[in-house]
Amino acid sequence: MKIISATPEIPGMNREEAEGFLESKLNLQLATNDEQCNPNIQPVWFYYDKYGEKLLITTSKSAKKTQNLRKRPSVYFSIDDENQPYKGVKGRGIATIIEDPKRLVPQGDRISLKYLGTLDHPVAKMISDLSKKGEVVLVEISPKFFSTWDYGKMQL
Repeated sequence: MKIISATPEIPGMNREEAEGFLESKLNLQLATNDEQCNPNIQPVWFYYDKYGEKLLITTSKSAKKTQNLRKRPSVYFSIDDENQPYKGVKGRGIATIIEDPKRLVPQGDRISLKYLGTLDHPVAKMISDLSKKGEVVLVEISPKFFSTWDYGKMQL
Protein backbone atom coordinates (compact mmCIF):
# COMPACT_ATOMS: atom_id res chain seq x y z
CA MET A 1 0.00 0.00 0.00
CA LYS A 2 1.32 3.41 -0.94
CA ILE A 3 1.38 5.73 2.08
CA ILE A 4 1.99 9.44 1.67
CA SER A 5 2.04 12.38 4.06
CA ALA A 6 -1.07 14.57 3.82
CA THR A 7 1.02 17.76 3.83
CA PRO A 8 4.74 18.46 3.99
CA GLU A 9 4.36 20.51 7.20
CA ILE A 10 2.69 17.73 9.21
CA PRO A 11 4.37 14.38 9.90
CA GLY A 12 2.58 11.30 8.61
CA MET A 13 2.40 7.67 9.70
CA ASN A 14 4.36 4.70 8.47
CA ARG A 15 2.60 1.53 7.30
CA GLU A 16 2.50 -0.14 10.73
CA GLU A 17 1.19 3.03 12.41
CA ALA A 18 -1.49 3.49 9.74
CA GLU A 19 -2.59 -0.16 10.05
CA GLY A 20 -2.77 0.18 13.84
CA PHE A 21 -4.78 3.39 13.50
CA LEU A 22 -7.23 1.64 11.15
CA GLU A 23 -8.00 -0.88 13.93
CA SER A 24 -9.65 1.93 15.95
CA LYS A 25 -13.40 2.19 16.43
CA LEU A 26 -13.56 5.53 14.63
CA ASN A 27 -16.06 5.94 11.79
CA LEU A 28 -14.96 6.05 8.19
CA GLN A 29 -16.41 9.02 6.32
CA LEU A 30 -17.30 7.65 2.88
CA ALA A 31 -17.76 10.07 -0.03
CA THR A 32 -19.61 8.95 -3.14
CA ASN A 33 -21.05 10.98 -6.03
CA ASP A 34 -24.69 11.05 -7.07
CA GLU A 35 -26.19 11.41 -10.57
CA GLN A 36 -25.38 15.14 -10.69
CA CYS A 37 -21.84 14.46 -9.39
CA ASN A 38 -22.78 16.02 -6.06
CA PRO A 39 -20.93 14.50 -3.10
CA ASN A 40 -22.75 12.28 -0.64
CA ILE A 41 -20.76 11.78 2.58
CA GLN A 42 -21.82 9.13 5.08
CA PRO A 43 -20.20 7.93 8.32
CA VAL A 44 -19.90 4.13 8.35
CA TRP A 45 -18.43 1.37 10.45
CA PHE A 46 -15.55 -0.38 8.70
CA TYR A 47 -12.98 -3.12 8.97
CA TYR A 48 -9.50 -2.88 7.48
CA ASP A 49 -8.25 -6.17 6.03
CA LYS A 50 -4.52 -5.48 6.12
CA TYR A 51 -3.64 -8.71 4.31
CA GLY A 52 -5.96 -7.98 1.39
CA GLU A 53 -5.39 -4.21 1.75
CA LYS A 54 -9.15 -3.56 1.59
CA LEU A 55 -11.54 -1.42 3.58
CA LEU A 56 -14.82 -3.27 4.19
CA ILE A 57 -18.21 -1.83 5.06
CA THR A 58 -21.76 -3.14 5.06
CA THR A 59 -24.77 -1.08 4.13
CA SER A 60 -28.33 -1.41 3.00
CA LYS A 61 -28.81 -2.65 -0.55
CA SER A 62 -31.19 0.28 -1.14
CA ALA A 63 -29.01 3.00 0.47
CA LYS A 64 -28.13 6.08 -1.56
CA LYS A 65 -24.42 5.28 -1.24
CA THR A 66 -25.05 1.80 -2.68
CA GLN A 67 -26.95 3.29 -5.62
CA ASN A 68 -24.13 5.79 -6.18
CA LEU A 69 -21.45 3.09 -6.03
CA ARG A 70 -23.23 0.90 -8.58
CA LYS A 71 -22.93 3.73 -11.12
CA ARG A 72 -19.72 5.42 -9.95
CA PRO A 73 -17.41 3.15 -7.94
CA SER A 74 -14.71 5.76 -7.30
CA VAL A 75 -14.73 6.87 -3.64
CA TYR A 76 -12.88 9.08 -1.21
CA PHE A 77 -12.69 8.23 2.46
CA SER A 78 -11.36 9.71 5.68
CA ILE A 79 -10.88 8.30 9.16
CA ASP A 80 -9.73 10.89 11.67
CA ASP A 81 -9.46 11.21 15.42
CA GLU A 82 -10.89 14.48 16.72
CA ASN A 83 -9.06 14.02 20.03
CA GLN A 84 -5.57 15.41 20.52
CA PRO A 85 -3.09 14.69 19.18
CA TYR A 86 -5.03 14.84 15.91
CA LYS A 87 -4.26 12.13 13.38
CA GLY A 88 -5.90 10.36 10.53
CA VAL A 89 -5.87 8.42 7.29
CA LYS A 90 -7.64 9.42 4.11
CA GLY A 91 -7.49 8.28 0.53
CA ARG A 92 -9.15 7.40 -2.74
CA GLY A 93 -10.22 4.00 -3.97
CA ILE A 94 -12.47 1.85 -6.08
CA ALA A 95 -15.48 0.16 -4.48
CA THR A 96 -16.82 -3.26 -5.39
CA ILE A 97 -20.28 -4.32 -4.22
CA ILE A 98 -20.50 -7.92 -3.02
CA GLU A 99 -23.89 -9.56 -2.50
CA ASP A 100 -22.79 -13.16 -1.90
CA PRO A 101 -23.99 -14.08 1.64
CA LYS A 102 -21.03 -16.47 2.03
CA ARG A 103 -18.70 -13.46 1.93
CA LEU A 104 -21.08 -10.85 3.28
CA VAL A 105 -22.20 -12.47 6.54
CA PRO A 106 -18.72 -13.26 7.96
CA GLN A 107 -17.41 -9.79 7.05
CA GLY A 108 -20.50 -8.14 8.56
CA ASP A 109 -19.92 -10.15 11.73
CA ARG A 110 -16.28 -9.03 11.77
CA ILE A 111 -17.36 -5.37 11.59
CA SER A 112 -19.99 -5.87 14.32
CA LEU A 113 -17.40 -7.53 16.59
CA LYS A 114 -15.03 -4.59 16.08
CA TYR A 115 -17.59 -1.97 17.10
CA LEU A 116 -19.89 -3.86 19.47
CA GLY A 117 -17.55 -6.48 20.96
CA THR A 118 -20.13 -9.26 20.59
CA LEU A 119 -22.42 -10.86 18.04
CA ASP A 120 -25.14 -11.13 20.70
CA HIS A 121 -25.87 -7.39 20.53
CA PRO A 122 -29.28 -6.62 18.91
CA VAL A 123 -27.63 -4.46 16.22
CA ALA A 124 -25.17 -7.26 15.32
CA LYS A 125 -28.07 -9.72 15.08
CA MET A 126 -30.05 -7.32 12.91
CA ILE A 127 -27.11 -6.79 10.50
CA SER A 128 -26.53 -10.54 10.27
CA ASP A 129 -30.23 -11.29 9.68
CA LEU A 130 -30.56 -8.60 7.01
CA SER A 131 -27.36 -9.87 5.34
CA LYS A 132 -28.75 -13.40 5.19
CA LYS A 133 -32.00 -12.05 3.66
CA GLY A 134 -30.08 -10.20 0.93
CA GLU A 135 -31.02 -6.73 2.17
CA VAL A 136 -27.43 -5.72 2.96
CA VAL A 137 -24.36 -5.56 0.72
CA LEU A 138 -20.65 -5.68 1.45
CA VAL A 139 -18.67 -2.82 -0.02
CA GLU A 140 -15.02 -3.67 -0.57
CA ILE A 141 -12.85 -0.61 -1.12
CA SER A 142 -9.48 -1.07 -2.81
CA PRO A 143 -7.50 2.04 -1.78
CA LYS A 144 -5.15 3.60 -4.33
CA PHE A 145 -3.18 5.18 -1.46
CA PHE A 146 -3.37 6.28 2.16
CA SER A 147 -2.62 9.91 2.95
CA THR A 148 -1.79 10.23 6.65
CA TRP A 149 -1.19 12.87 9.30
CA ASP A 150 -0.13 12.73 12.95
CA TYR A 151 0.12 15.98 14.90
CA GLY A 152 1.53 14.01 17.84
CA LYS A 153 4.85 13.78 15.95
CA MET A 154 5.23 17.54 15.51
CA GLN A 155 8.21 19.17 17.18
CA LEU A 156 7.18 22.39 18.87
